[in-house]
Amino acid sequence: MPAISSIPSASSGALLLAIDTCGPSGSVALGRHGAAGTEVLDQTELAGRSYSATLVAAVANLLSRAGVPLRALYAIVAVSGPGSFTGVRVGLAAIKGLAEVSRIPVVAVSRLEVLAGKAGTAAAALDAHRHEIFLRLGDPGSQARELLAGVDDLAAIEPAPPRIAVCDEAAQVLSGAWPSADLVQVAPPTAADALQLCAPRAMRGQFADLALLDGHYLRRSDAEIFGEPGAARPNRP
Repeated sequence: MPAISSIPSASSGALLLAIDTCGPSGSVALGRHGAAGTEVLDQTELAGRSYSATLVAAVANLLSRAGVPLRALYAIVAVSGPGSFTGVRVGLAAIKGLAEVSRIPVVAVSRLEVLAGKAGTAAAALDAHRHEIFLRLGDPGSQARELLAGVDDLAAIEPAPPRIAVCDEAAQVLSGAWPSADLVQVAPPTAADALQLCAPRAMRGQFADLALLDGHYLRRSDAEIFGEPGAARPNRP
């Protein structure tokens, strides 16, 4: 993607940074929103399991290539989960640090919503491992809900959504539980996808309270589960 050579004037649009560290791999993206819509200017991919060592440097390099100081950003888009506990926490910690230092507002978004938006569906699913999925269910005109679901949970949901966006092994769980559903396979969502989805929200001032911003986990961590008295460790698949 082309990089911009200098800081654009206010009339050319608002600059936004997006960060997604929820999946097996991550990304950071820089974009600009103006009268013509949202343009993704640059994106950097991040290898999984190394976010704590690479994320801040990747953001710095992305902004440096564009010739944009952090303070020039209008907003930061934070993909807040669900996904890897470590990845979500590292990403949100970095976002809060960047936002607080330069007083930049933050728009938070679910990775499931980004996936659904990318596929143009009301429902989306991500692999949650342990034979479970993270599931987003929504109908036109209603509030979407997101949950952690196993095969038994899916069997209890009626009717099954007709079209579901998938990008990973969630398709295996869904095809067994809902064989009639149309599974819309797309590439995993990225920071650029989140930026395009959320730039209009930033323009409308739909910002998160930074003090209350937390990971959208949908499941408790192993440390929380197994730290409880009498909790038994399940057999892993």
